Amino acid sequence: MILGFLLASYSVVANDSLQTLGTFIASQSKRISWTILWIATSSVMVVVLLWSWWSNDGDISYGRLQRIARPEIFQWWHAAAPALLLLMTRVGIPVSTTFLVLSVFAAGDLLQDMLFKSILGYSCAAVFAYCFWWVLSRFLNERERIENPKTERAWRITQWIATSALWASWLSHDMANVAVYLPRSLSVGELIFTLAVLTSGLAYVFWARGGSIQKVVLDKSGTRFVRSATIIDFAYAFVLYFFKEMNDIPMSTTWVFVGLLCGREFAVYRQHDPQKVVTSVFPIVAKDFLKIFLGLALSVLLVLIVAALDKSA
Repeated sequence: MILGFLLASYSVVANDSLQTLGTFIASQSKRISWTILWIATSSVMVVVLLWSWWSNDGDISYGRLQRIARPEIFQWWHAAAPALLLLMTRVGIPVSTTFLVLSVFAAGDLLQDMLFKSILGYSCAAVFAYCFWWVLSRFLNERERIENPKTERAWRITQWIATSALWASWLSHDMANVAVYLPRSLSVGELIFTLAVLTSGLAYVFWARGGSIQKVVLDKSGTRFVRSATIIDFAYAFVLYFFKEMNDIPMSTTWVFVGLLCGREFAVYRQHDPQKVVTSVFPIVAKDFLKIFLGLALSVLLVLIVAALDKSA
């Protein structure tokens, strides 16, 4: 249990940091010390988890684990999932932490519901992003230099607000991927230990400027620019909030984020790069899709292995 929790605490946050903090790190890390960025995001994390703990009788997952029973005895394969996730994070592969971690705990029916909701999230995010940026790119060039210092400062402040809202929304949904290893009701001591581990892992993420996984964000058009980063965060927060409130079934927020970037990339590629042909966008989009599909395939494989081990036991 402890090993699984420690591995999940870092690997889940590190792998999913690209979708919530990736654009923030890309546009702010060269201007502001990583310690200040870490303190700010850690403060949001502490407030969000404290609120869930206080209002949900010690549960920090916001009720996302109601349909997932906690094992009476943890086995080695329960820790294998976050260990595999940690390896994939180190080599820069963005995968669904929800599928990879929760698949060894969730029953078959719930896994099907998670998959359906995630596919729906990917599709809706891609369509929404394409329509949104198709209109926006005709009025605003996100990569254009901001000449007015006051305007740039306003965009910087807005980005902090957008990132905080998105980070809080993600925590209220995907913290289940870490809390699945913990008692469903934490004591004060357990809560303090949990927060200490999570904030320590977050410190390393900022110190490493997102790590290898950050390349997925840096490959996309204009993500280093503050306006692009801010608008992406607001759009993602909107889509994620919609699906988070739909029901308490866990879903892959990574799929939603990759779908959002996919739709955006297709919408803006020609508006500001008229010589660029649409086929040049496909390798970028296909590469991300193959990575999340790899994560799904590994999750299914883990489910089959766990089922076979349980049957033999």
